[in-house]
Amino acid sequence: MMKPQIKVLFSFIALIGLLPVKAQVYIPSYAAIVNQCSQSGVLADLTEFQNLGVKYRGTAAQANTLQWLKDKYLSYGYSASQIVEDPFTYSGSNCKNLVVTKMGTLHPNTYVIIDGHYDTLTGTGTNDNGSGVAVILEIARLLQNVQTEYSIKFINFSGEEDGLRGSQHYVTSVVNGTTPKMDIRLVLNIDEIGGVSGMTNNTITCEHDTSAPTTNNAASSTMTAQMMTCFSLYSALQTTLSNAYASDYMPFQSNNEIITGLYETNESPYPHTVNDNLANMDPVYVYNVAKGAIGSALHFAVACSNCNLSVNNTSDFHVSAYPNPATSVIYIDKGDLGSYSYKIRNVLGETIASKNLRNPKQTETVNVENLSSGSYFLSIDSGEKHIAKKIMIQ
Repeated sequence: MMKPQIKVLFSFIALIGLLPVKAQVYIPSYAAIVNQCSQSGVLADLTEFQNLGVKYRGTAAQANTLQWLKDKYLSYGYSASQIVEDPFTYSGSNCKNLVVTKMGTLHPNTYVIIDGHYDTLTGTGTNDNGSGVAVILEIARLLQNVQTEYSIKFINFSGEEDGLRGSQHYVTSVVNGTTPKMDIRLVLNIDEIGGVSGMTNNTITCEHDTSAPTTNNAASSTMTAQMMTCFSLYSALQTTLSNAYASDYMPFQSNNEIITGLYETNESPYPHTVNDNLANMDPVYVYNVAKGAIGSALHFAVACSNCNLSVNNTSDFHVSAYPNPATSVIYIDKGDLGSYSYKIRNVLGETIASKNLRNPKQTETVNVENLSSGSYFLSIDSGEKHIAKKIMIQ
């Protein structure tokens, strides 16, 4: 997708003023999942996507990319029965959407759809939309074993660059072709979130519905505001607001579904050209977008906040914090970690104490005598190793 150079932007504060939004708080178990987002994994997916070539309709590159996607989902633990091809034909070419379904526990017939297109025009499309593909894959990887109340459909659309062909086919033939009609809680579209190399890419544009039919515009604004809050809680990015425009959420919007979306704020000039490649984008920005998107997915699908949300049986690296409950001090045993940093947050997600330890002793002492009695959350980071623990202060 390429947006017009002039975009209508609103502030998050203005959006909050329009509609009441239920207060959201930092959920440590969600953060534990978000913090397992792999920066190296995102870069590897972007590189592999680029190496697959120009993924235009009817090409071997597009067929190879479809198989690459299927292999990715299988490697994450999704079964073959969860991965469904959705074929359609246009302009004499056979194309396929790929739909991966994760069932919810409380509302199995209501879906959060997380989508983005994988077809490209002229170039390899590493930004438009390999960046969205990489983020969708990372969400799917990390949520594979996570219990959610609502079902999730991860959809990789084809035909977007030729006029939203794949998403329109899916809405017409699958969403409306289901009896009763498919019940959709929200559509989250991720398209072109790669940023621009050499620029300060510290803001993500969150998109809401401003078009007719207007029945669900208010609900879209509310959901988008919640997503902006998720980014503030679980990522380092700032947020800005814009209107939804010309991407795969629009057939859903026309079908009167609730939509939201993500789009880069520093808009690249390279999509639809041979220069839409990794060298001209910011893979660290994609990683940061992925973290906020993972937090948003956990929020919208309502992941269990009291369950064990560890991914792939990731251990705590023998890190311990004691005593628990504590009164005046907490001892952190670093276990198998080297250098690390820690943060103590309250139930609102506010950081109460933090420190970066470059050459830590095996056991460090943290003074907590000035903290009020109650529950707190200790997060420890060492490279790509992330540990979250709940602590009590008496």
